[in-house]
Amino acid sequence: MGRWWDNPEVAKDLNLGNDQKQKMDDIFQQSRLKLIDLHASLQKEEAILDPLISADAPDEGKILAQIDKVAQARAELEKANARMLLSVRQVLTPDQWTKLKAARAERMAAGGPGHGGPEGPE
Repeated sequence: MGRWWDNPEVAKDLNLGNDQKQKMDDIFQQSRLKLIDLHASLQKEEAILDPLISADAPDEGKILAQIDKVAQARAELEKANARMLLSVRQVLTPDQWTKLKAARAERMAAGGPGHGGPEGPE
């Protein structure tokens, strides 16, 4: 997850104030540790699933139960990421949000990096 608001060009284009950047930094830092933990939980559940699937005599019940755990871990990670992004969005004015969406669409159309995810205007 990048802090796109630290990019001087983006900050200038959006006319971000220092207070806005600080608020987004605070949101990012508060969310970061939780996101790291949730990502680790997802990796753990996936690591438990792998040998179940690879077993010589796979147990369908155990595999399906573990898939549910993987799906739940992934959902929790996605929700936490969405909460962070929504919090960052609330710091922006409607005009800044519109400009950010346009910049992201422009970069994606030009084959720029990223997929418009948490890094912002990619």
